[in-house]
Amino acid sequence: MAKKLVIKVTAGADAPERCSQAFTVAAVAVASGIEVSLWLTGESSWFALPGRAAEFALPHAAPLPDLIGGILAGGGTITVCTQCAARRDITEKDLIEGARIAGAQVFVQEAMTEETQALVY
Repeated sequence: MAKKLVIKVTAGADAPERCSQAFTVAAVAVASGIEVSLWLTGESSWFALPGRAAEFALPHAAPLPDLIGGILAGGGTITVCTQCAARRDITEKDLIEGARIAGAQVFVQEAMTEETQALVY
């Protein structure tokens, strides 16, 4: 079984169910003791900014701020794609505590680590 899970979220409020599923899987994995690296790309990049996750609502889904809090509290990492951040004028100083900006090289490095499973939503 994989000891690390790398999840790339390619959707935000534009595809709420897919977005929520990614954050939910990440939070459940962290709560299950699995190392998680959550990558925010495209419109999901906005959720790495303070207060933005609270604007997201989906019936019958856990609140995004709670999921993010659980991921970070459980030792998971949240990374915003370098290019996605640049296109949205997001910088490191704009991010919530515990989030970072990194590029494709880091994503590939994490995804190709032994005993790692990568998922894309």
